[in-house]
Amino acid sequence: MKKIGFLSFGHWTPSAHSQTRSASDALLQSIELAVAAEELGADGAYFRVHHFARQLASPFPLLAAVGAKTSRIEIGTAVIDMRYENPLYMAEDAGAADLIAGGRLQLGISRGSPEQVIDGWRYFGFAPPEGQTDADMARRHAEVFLEVLRGKGFAEPNPRPMFPNPPGLLRLEPHSEGLRDRIWWGAATNATAEWAAKLGMNLQSSTLKFDEGGQPFHVQQADQIRAFRAAWKAAGHEREPRVSVSRSIFALMDDRDRTYFGRGNQSSDQIGFIEENTRAIFGRNYASEPDALVEQLSKDEAIAEADTLLLTVPNQLGVDYNAHVIEAILKHVAPALGWR
Repeated sequence: MKKIGFLSFGHWTPSAHSQTRSASDALLQSIELAVAAEELGADGAYFRVHHFARQLASPFPLLAAVGAKTSRIEIGTAVIDMRYENPLYMAEDAGAADLIAGGRLQLGISRGSPEQVIDGWRYFGFAPPEGQTDADMARRHAEVFLEVLRGKGFAEPNPRPMFPNPPGLLRLEPHSEGLRDRIWWGAATNATAEWAAKLGMNLQSSTLKFDEGGQPFHVQQADQIRAFRAAWKAAGHEREPRVSVSRSIFALMDDRDRTYFGRGNQSSDQIGFIEENTRAIFGRNYASEPDALVEQLSKDEAIAEADTLLLTVPNQLGVDYNAHVIEAILKHVAPALGWR
């Protein structure tokens, strides 16, 4: 069995060719798609966070709304860029959203990727200390976030408070028990995957990673997952970790599918640079008839290693079409691979 969810970047554009033409459309349709995915039997609704872009940005109002409208499906991010986050304020927002959802949040966080503006986190009031990088700052924010999620008191109470306090040092409220174990780190390298394991975070691995060996993408990603699990075991954590991978997978069921994805599909890995002097490898897309997809996906080593698969969806094609995309995988591909 494998958990299967969707991952939406929440793109919107005021184009006549888009079904998602405004920020309002992107948010409301994200809620509608999560509801539809739950009805179809999917396991997760995940959202990417980008700042200064016509995409989803502030995750917690959306996560809370999805939590209020659904009852079973996991609700998450993949990922929140920690360079932009005040970890204490984030812990309050996350605790509130998780309580509204009944403990279903699965929060993916990360150092982040190149953004729309130069050093966008500076506009949010953050800057790395002298001698450190923005990546160092993101990891520090993550460490503080993880610590306050433990729910231990750390703040000295006012001796003359407006309202009575419980005894001892005070913690942030609202606190959601168990959320600390549902934090994931989006890792682009083996080293950051191992770092995440030591801190007790689950692992999210996307459709790209830094090219660290020259092998096919899915092989490198599988190696990353194995390195993560080895580091987790060495750290001595009591619970079992979770691992997700993301893929663009489209079953060609009808003429719409063939029109959108049946031609010119990226059927092999790509090499590029998402940062200066950093070579990255981008995984292939999968688009074919269900029987062919089953054969192709059975050879993907990283999917085999992961317990959770996130299907990236083309959200600008509308809720109904994306529900169709998810349903086709759940009904016509997943059972043949033993995922259902």
